[in-house]
Amino acid sequence: MEIQLHPVGCIYIRNDAFVIEVSKEYRPALSELEGFSHLQVIFWAHLFDGTTFQKSPVIDKPYKRGPDKVGLFATRSPHRPNPVLLSIIVVQQIDHKNGLIITPFIDAEDGSPLLDIKPYHMSERVRDCRVPEWCNNWPQWYEDSASFDWKNEFTF
Repeated sequence: MEIQLHPVGCIYIRNDAFVIEVSKEYRPALSELEGFSHLQVIFWAHLFDGTTFQKSPVIDKPYKRGPDKVGLFATRSPHRPNPVLLSIIVVQQIDHKNGLIITPFIDAEDGSPLLDIKPYHMSERVRDCRVPEWCNNWPQWYEDSASFDWKNEFTF
């Protein structure tokens, strides 16, 4: 089976701002996004595609508090067989004419191909979410992630 992806734009880092630029033909799809404070942005980790993906389904101790081996699907690593990533962003501004969404942060690299945008709905929250003990100290809320010491969690 052949799968084809069609980027709908690109993600840029400009002057300490993160800009999601939607291609001209998809700009009408931005209609009525103003009421959403957050969006789900799906993008391609272009610096990790091709031969650089994680060839092993098991990774040696990526987390300081984690087990000695972790399955790739238990990580958020961009080193994947298909480096499709998802981030939730805060919407600061939408420029319909130029197809731009401005956000204070997205964990994408400059030039990442934009695959899709979906509105974040409160109904997507999970009431009784469980995580393994090795990551249960991670922030429970998106807003707390910015001030969390992520560097102290990883072995690399």
